[in-house]
This record gives sequence, structure tokens and C-alpha cells, in this order.
Amino acid sequence: MMPKFRDIGFVFKKEENGEYDFLFKIFSKDFGKVEVLGKGIRKINSKLKYQINLFSLVEFEFVQGRFFKRLTGVIAIERFKNLKQNIRALSLSYYIGEILDKLIIREEKDIMIFNLILNEFKILNDVNLPFRVHYLSYYYFFWNLASLLGYSPNLYSCCVCDKMVRSQKIYFNVKEGGLMCFHCFQNTMSGFLVSQNLIKILRIINSKDFHILQRLKIGKKEIGELKYISNLYLSFLLNYETELI
Repeated sequence: MMPKFRDIGFVFKKEENGEYDFLFKIFSKDFGKVEVLGKGIRKINSKLKYQINLFSLVEFEFVQGRFFKRLTGVIAIERFKNLKQNIRALSLSYYIGEILDKLIIREEKDIMIFNLILNEFKILNDVNLPFRVHYLSYYYFFWNLASLLGYSPNLYSCCVCDKMVRSQKIYFNVKEGGLMCFHCFQNTMSGFLVSQNLIKILRIINSKDFHILQRLKIGKKEIGELKYISNLYLSFLLNYETELI
């Protein structure tokens, strides 16, 4: 008899697999990212289909099959129902699911990533928060996930000469992994100019203080910069061009 495993996890993506199955991608407390096959779960009489939904926290049970982990039991813990009523927050949720799927490659326990995911979806599920806060939380999630995966950019000293960046003109070099001083930029001509406001935003994100971030007065120019640099950084991490949102 095959041993059964039980864990708590967040369902961040699901894919059709054959006529009656779904492949669920879950980030769990004890296993990290796992792919679990819901065999026959798309059938009308399936007992599991009403307990497992996309963007929900579940307690699930599985056995290790020959090719897939197979779902054998599931209980919904938190469904984050408000997401379905907010098309913008729901859209951000799908992007987050794609980021998790693309950036997290192997099965590895990481409670900090697990908590980051749950905190992000608590924010997105909060109907009392304006879309501006949801949008900022999305970028907060991306940069902190990158940091937890070991891709945190250097935001205080030049990534080439390692000297503190204090000049008015500061650049960001995606390939080198952070800020670049004016002198090193002139020598390499690689990177792009970033504003002091964007640097401040990235440093607050890096400090993991979302409460301060959401209270900042961030204009359209800074949002545009944040989107641009985030897309470039994600494309670099994935080795191909893509966009966050």
C-alpha cells in the first residue's frame, strides 16, 4: 500500500490534464512547490472538486504515483472568495500564479515563501483596499519572492565597483544585479537611469515593510518606472522577454 502524505498548501495554478483530470500546482508548508493530479476531478460526481479551487488554501492528501502525485483527499481552509468579485485583483492573482510557476523550479520547503504568498492573497482579497494598494502589493510580492530565491538586487552600493552610490545620476544594471554609479556606467555603457524615488521604493520593498510602502505618495511616473524595471528583471531571471502586468 502506497504511503499517504498530508500538508497545507496554497493552490496557485491548475491545468487541464486529459478529459477528466486537473493538475494542481500547490505551494505547501512542508514540501514547497508540488504538482498534484486530481484524477477524475472534472466529473460531475467527483467528491473532491468542490473542496479544491484555484487561489485557495487547502489541507490536502496525496500518494506518490509513477508519474504524478495523486490527490486522494482535500479540505478547503480559506477560499479567498472576494477575488471573484474583483476582476483587477483576480487578474493580479493569475499573474502571481505564473510568476510562482516560472520562478520556482524544484520541490523545496520554504516557509517564508509560503507566508509571503498567503499575505499577498490576504491583501488582494481585502475589498476595503483600493486597487492602488493591490497593485503595489503585486510588485512587493515579486521583488520579495526574487529576494527569497536568492536574486535580491544590490540597492545601496555600485554592483561593479562596490562603492556607495551618492551621485544624482544613478543607474540600474539588470545583468550585474543592481545599482550602478555614474562612473561605472560611463565605462560600461550598460544599464539605464533610475530616479531617486524609484530607488526609495525598491529599498522599502527590500526592507519588507508593506505598511510604509502603501502610505507613500507614488505617482504615475514612479509606477511606470517600477513596472519597467520589474519586467526587465523578471525577463532576465527567466532568460526571455516577458511582462508582469
